[in-house]
Amino acid sequence: MPSLEQVKKGLDSAGQSHILRFWTALTEEERGTFLQELAQLDLAGLKEHCEGAAKAAASPPVSLDRHIQPVPPESIGSVRKSGSACLTQWENEGLLQISKNRVGVLLLAGGQGTRLGVPYPKGMYDVGLPSGKTLYQIQAERIHKIQELAGSKYGSQCIVPWYIMTSEFTLAPTEKFFKENNYFGLEPSNIIMFEQRMIPAVTFDGKVILQGKGKLAMAPDGNGGLYQALEDNKVLEDMKERGVEYLHVYCVDNILVKMADPVFVGFCVSKGADCGAKVVEKAYPAEPVGVVCIVRGVSQVVEYSEIKSETAELRGPAGELVYSAGNICNHFLTRSFLLEVSDKFKHQLKQHVAIKKVPFVDAYGNQVKPTKANGIKMEKFVFDVFPFSSNFVLFEVIREDEFSPLKNADGAATDTPTTARSSLLAQHCRWATAAGATLLDEHGKAYAPPRSWSAGDSPPVQCEISPLVSYFGEGLEQLLKERTFATPFVLDEKMAKELQDQ
Repeated sequence: MPSLEQVKKGLDSAGQSHILRFWTALTEEERGTFLQELAQLDLAGLKEHCEGAAKAAASPPVSLDRHIQPVPPESIGSVRKSGSACLTQWENEGLLQISKNRVGVLLLAGGQGTRLGVPYPKGMYDVGLPSGKTLYQIQAERIHKIQELAGSKYGSQCIVPWYIMTSEFTLAPTEKFFKENNYFGLEPSNIIMFEQRMIPAVTFDGKVILQGKGKLAMAPDGNGGLYQALEDNKVLEDMKERGVEYLHVYCVDNILVKMADPVFVGFCVSKGADCGAKVVEKAYPAEPVGVVCIVRGVSQVVEYSEIKSETAELRGPAGELVYSAGNICNHFLTRSFLLEVSDKFKHQLKQHVAIKKVPFVDAYGNQVKPTKANGIKMEKFVFDVFPFSSNFVLFEVIREDEFSPLKNADGAATDTPTTARSSLLAQHCRWATAAGATLLDEHGKAYAPPRSWSAGDSPPVQCEISPLVSYFGEGLEQLLKERTFATPFVLDEKMAKELQDQ
């Protein structure tokens, strides 16, 4: 660990000497802890980080309207449009790669449940399903099932390792939660948790914010911190040792995520892609999601704030939105591409500005909770590697089947525990009725599913199907056809065995 004098020198040269203004007021123990925190800072790059943050926050928003084009059709696959023969071929290819232990999943889980009103990681959240399962448990059970499906199809014992990127805030509680739940039946050695870096928040004039007299205001470096974290924690070496060549990367908060989705993986592998993104059709032109398109000849996610409304509203000959490929943070990356990013491109990733209210201590050492934004948190995004891909593809999926994020507490208009729960239960109702089941509502009346569904539709009956029974609706006909069930109905492994034995 560097000495106090070395740290002082580094802070002085970065123009950040104010960080030690309360040093004499700290106890010996507090000094030791603070010095340890300061030793982990990139002192050499601190000046550049702080000046860059202040400059970026002061810069006017960039307009990309003149430079964008839609992704060409030959680089796009679609659940709706590609045809059943192609989809089956891609699914078989994906299952083959999984059966050969070549596919891993990587969960981006650095965020806390602050906006949900809870002090723990989002993955530990229970949205109120009849089973009481958390997001982590649902995802773990989907890994179980996809291993089983691939293994039985190709006659092998296979493993899909689960890499979980946490932050300083989420690592310990996540480790504890997995241990308490016996790793949801998965082998602990196949769950690899690692931590992303933290970076300091700065004021609008480029000064690092002190959260306490002996503590910096730190924040995770965004989900794009993944690429540095892979290197810091030797994750790419672990992938190589296991023979993992393809990685499915996703965000913790999507309750409908298909872990190691064989159709998506198979599509990307068949196309020879080094990088791919799942997208959903934008619900309406002004929907606040990034759009995947071509910018100055390379693939990129364009934020809704970077294009004018008239560009967002452009429509094609059939009335479809020209820029409709809504990014859902669901990606395919090859290990070789990740190595290339690590070697050549990780320092070229774009820095994004987030203006935040950051608690701080004032010049007199008093704790202050600001009422308006006072700081800048810089972050990188996982999709910022798209421009470096030599063969980028898109895969369009159906929103109501694959995307329902959990971001806000109940009471908000969208992305709440209620909307996430409704999305999953509606999907399972569709699966059950498609398999020939009759579901009865609370009055004993047979439920008639609507002809079409929209994301967020809430069915009047509750039907939950364990991922251990069905990954994506397969295998249900033999259990449910021509049978009637009162609701709420939970089809777990025990119930499935009873039905099979009847």
